[in-house]
Amino acid sequence: MISILFQSIIDNNNTRQSLSSLRQELKQDDSTKDTIRELAISHFETLLTLLSSKDAKTRRNVALLMGDLKIDDFASSLFQQYTKEETLFVKSAYLTALTALNCDAFIPQLKTRLQELQAFPITPETKKHLDEEMRVLTQLLLQKDGMTPHTFCDYTNFYNCILLTNRLHASVTEEQILHGQSTAFSAGLMVKTDNIQELLEIRTYRELLFVIPEFTTCSNDPNTASEELANSNLLSFLQQSHKEGTPFYFRIDLKCQMSLAQKSVFTKKLSTQLEHLTNRQLINSTSHYELEIRMIENKQHTFNVLVKLKTLPDTRFAYRKGVISSSIRPDVAALLVSLAKEYMIPDAQILDPFCGVGTMLIERQQQIKGNTSYGVDISKEAITIARENTEHANQIIHFINRDFFRFTHEYLFDEIFTNMPFFMYDARQAELFELYRRFFEKSKEVLKPYGTLILYSHNPNYIEELCTQYGYRILENIVILDIEGSSLVILKRQGV
Repeated sequence: MISILFQSIIDNNNTRQSLSSLRQELKQDDSTKDTIRELAISHFETLLTLLSSKDAKTRRNVALLMGDLKIDDFASSLFQQYTKEETLFVKSAYLTALTALNCDAFIPQLKTRLQELQAFPITPETKKHLDEEMRVLTQLLLQKDGMTPHTFCDYTNFYNCILLTNRLHASVTEEQILHGQSTAFSAGLMVKTDNIQELLEIRTYRELLFVIPEFTTCSNDPNTASEELANSNLLSFLQQSHKEGTPFYFRIDLKCQMSLAQKSVFTKKLSTQLEHLTNRQLINSTSHYELEIRMIENKQHTFNVLVKLKTLPDTRFAYRKGVISSSIRPDVAALLVSLAKEYMIPDAQILDPFCGVGTMLIERQQQIKGNTSYGVDISKEAITIARENTEHANQIIHFINRDFFRFTHEYLFDEIFTNMPFFMYDARQAELFELYRRFFEKSKEVLKPYGTLILYSHNPNYIEELCTQYGYRILENIVILDIEGSSLVILKRQGV
């Protein structure tokens, strides 16, 4: 098939379609990619000739194919043809191809071209294609040359913020806010404060978002929304809170009921228009960005608007150098520690029998210092990551790659603190119940009499059913997320 496609190109037979088909074939396995690359090198001159084809779509398709092939020898010819190209809709294809190749030698000329485009008079007829050329050119330059990072510097100004927390336990976070004013709402806390640094040290919220001064909602029409954002205090807020000047690079995060295709159209229109209206003081970049404009559909079908700043250093969980798919979020682990801390004793000997990448034990140590901590997990990958995470947290935790049900230790532990395994599918619930039964049975071998079990569970009903027969008493059952049925269950082992 691939040889036939190349022969069609050589014979100038359905050239445009054959180029497009080759691009599709490149999405197959590695052996197919290697075959296409080998044939492309053999027919190097033929492909270069097609860059001068009279058919604009053929020029576009061959340029995109050259980028897909990732053969750096095509770069010079692509750049030269880009400078000569007069058909606007084709020009961005050369840039897309160059993004995948080594084009460092042409960066100065590409920067000059971007400056020319910014000063170029745009008409309704040229707007679409010039916007696309500027978009791809901006991405290329950011990828190859990087961007000047902005530094958040104004920590003492008054800000209206949103802290996204567990909706049932926002009070845990609120109790840690000693400066400013806070009000609970469905997604967390609304906070007005002149002490941002204090917020950055609280571990029990997921995200910190900023409210644009004197601006909360915008239209669900992308053109109107772009005008409202451009006329808002967004730019002044960014300029006042950062050392460096414009431009700022942003992306739009749209949370609504639109389909993926509808979201794509909406964000592209809004972003492009916002760039124009701010004279590119705000530049859209989906891969290299410093702020996220979060747009959340409300009951009136307009959008609540918030800003997330990547320029604001959030080092709370910087130790998390690696995770696996089942890893608990660190803010959730920190919340569990806060909720259970009255049952935790200082200087305790602690065991996590399903430790994953170590997050539960690390967060436990962050809030209440234990004595000796052990983490056990059957996954070698998880244990390797846990050791790395713990080293970055500057803690000492002993990790063992072993099935908990085969784990033994020379002394008993004061506390078991763990995130219990769970399965998504009902078909495996009998298997999960048996795991809980074996856990309770095994726990008596490693936990002291009157020791404490602190279990984060998506199946608290199993705990309630099994605990008594294995000599445990439930002290407290705290619902964490009622929608998913998760609870933090604290139990005390009875004496023997």
